[in-house]
Amino acid sequence: MTTALTVDQLDHRGTTSHEVYTAGFYEGSWDFVVRTLLGKATRGGADIGEVLAAIAPIRPKDDEGWFAAWVALGRRIAAVADDCARRGHRSSASRAYLRAANYYAVAVNAVNGLDGDDQLLPTFRAHRAAWEGFLATTRWPVEAFDIPYEGSTLPGWIFRPDTGGAVRPTLVMNLGSDEAVTGIWSEGAEGALERGYDVVVFEGPGQQSLLFERGVPFRPDWEAVLTPVVDAVLAFPDVDAGRLAVYGVSQAGYWVPRALAFEHRFAAAIADGGVVDVSRSWTAHLPHHLIDLYDKGEKEAFDKELALGMHLPGSKAVRTEWRFRSRPYGVSGYSAVLDEVRRYDLTDVAGRITTPLYVIDADGDQFFGGQPAELAGLVPTATRQRFTQAEGASSHCQPLARELTEQRMLDWLDEQLGHVEA
Repeated sequence: MTTALTVDQLDHRGTTSHEVYTAGFYEGSWDFVVRTLLGKATRGGADIGEVLAAIAPIRPKDDEGWFAAWVALGRRIAAVADDCARRGHRSSASRAYLRAANYYAVAVNAVNGLDGDDQLLPTFRAHRAAWEGFLATTRWPVEAFDIPYEGSTLPGWIFRPDTGGAVRPTLVMNLGSDEAVTGIWSEGAEGALERGYDVVVFEGPGQQSLLFERGVPFRPDWEAVLTPVVDAVLAFPDVDAGRLAVYGVSQAGYWVPRALAFEHRFAAAIADGGVVDVSRSWTAHLPHHLIDLYDKGEKEAFDKELALGMHLPGSKAVRTEWRFRSRPYGVSGYSAVLDEVRRYDLTDVAGRITTPLYVIDADGDQFFGGQPAELAGLVPTATRQRFTQAEGASSHCQPLARELTEQRMLDWLDEQLGHVEA
């Protein structure tokens, strides 16, 4: 029997949009994208008027219009940045490049709604050019470096508060599943620099250039990634080996704790928010009879029924969402994707974590609701911090409360590392 599948049934998020927000710009994932961009405004990652003007003419479900609007905005603001740079206005150029890179990053993810991937690499490279423009003009000293990784390298950047060469605490920042390097800038990177930390940003397997340009997929055993990162970071003479911390956002709320179970050189860690089992966000809204087929090993029947449901009228959004979310796992086929995603489970290793771990738990997390509390219960060294709708801090990674998030988590980190701002 074939069952008609609705967006809510197949959406990998833990709740539907109306359960998270009292009002929104759109239904579904676009609303979260807009809120995430607006939340970057306090750190210069977006300009509120630019964002609202860009979305004003876009009709719901107009995937081509959505993509085109963000490309156009990224292109326009990048041109502003180029002009400012040519005229010697370095600060203006830096801020415009950062915004342009974030707008292009939205467009990179929006390629998923188009009929093909022809626009993916050109759009990603436009994003990357804006990021390079930001690096060339930012007031913060920055150095690009290569992280040795399994016969190749991962790209990394270390930002410093100044050029004095003092030995400092260092915060390594781990991207989420589909986040661009510019996105994490507004999620604590600049805040840590202002407090006197060195800050390291890198791209790992399945993320950004590793996925789009090299085809390297995610991996569940993230200690194989973070351990080489630690080795490379500790080679810098100004990094205090005893005050090394790590931050993981979104799905890195799984990757960072997974690595901490095996890599013990971090003095403190932050999971924004915590994840125990990534696969639950994929299976929570699948019809029960499909999950029963999968769990009984009847994967051919599972694949057939899910494929039929994905192509029913009105299922385009679900189909494109599945394609977007499954791409970084490096496998194809519905059951094969779930086989892979189910490897991302901390249940049996979380108890090995000895690093103090700050777990952020926001109201209405539409991806991993309930899992931050579960993770905190599994980790003896965990501190769980609630963020509430009453504070304006609801939804996955509390996108409209990044100032509050930065204050709480970096104050906690200062206290863990015994760091006092100069």
